[in-house]
Amino acid sequence: MPRADFYLIDKPRFREQPLLLVCELARRAYAAQQPTLILTRDFEQAEAVDELLWDFDSDAYIPHQLAGDDDDAHTAVLIVPPGIDTADRPLLINLRETCPAGRFERVLEVVAADPAERTGSRDRWREYQQRGFELAKFDM
Repeated sequence: MPRADFYLIDKPRFREQPLLLVCELARRAYAAQQPTLILTRDFEQAEAVDELLWDFDSDAYIPHQLAGDDDDAHTAVLIVPPGIDTADRPLLINLRETCPAGRFERVLEVVAADPAERTGSRDRWREYQQRGFELAKFDM
């Protein structure tokens, strides 16, 4: 059964820079050898995630790149802005306002502290539930 985990940002560290949580999740996925997609809302967010993955921890190296290159299949973490098609992977970190299409073993939903973000996450929660996903929520 596929699983969707919702990470609700609450800690000051992540409130100030929500993409830090995305980097932490990508680091955990890489350490667990889980090929990962990060679906971003737009190209600017994709670039911000790309840059932050280089800088957020000087001791961590996470092989990553923006999707759309010949090396996509060999890169541990692919950052995917809208309009770029990629093959499904077992793990997906979703930053978009909609549930992703495709087949994934696990989806990680990163939800900012903003009330509007929380409303959208409730809609996605219901959609995942209707699609038969096992659901979990974590306060971060």
